[in-house]
Amino acid sequence: MEESQSYVEVDVREDIRLNKEPFHKIMNAIKNLDEGQDLILHAPFKPIPLFKVLDRKGFDHEEEKLAKKHWKVTFRKREGEKNDHIR
Repeated sequence: MEESQSYVEVDVREDIRLNKEPFHKIMNAIKNLDEGQDLILHAPFKPIPLFKVLDRKGFDHEEEKLAKKHWKVTFRKREGEKNDHIR
């Protein structure tokens, strides 16, 4: 029996390259996280406005610049915060 992954990965670099707004894709991924799962986001820039939105929803983040147009950001639910209020 396979265990579920401890993270969900979302890559919005192509969406942004095609001028598609990725916000709903990211929020749907956050909403569907299982208890204890992290969201790993790949973006072409450091998504500073998203940090504030997800902070209010109880998430901390770690960011890493992998290449000129490739940021990897891990969002992790803070201890004691539940996913129930995320909409």
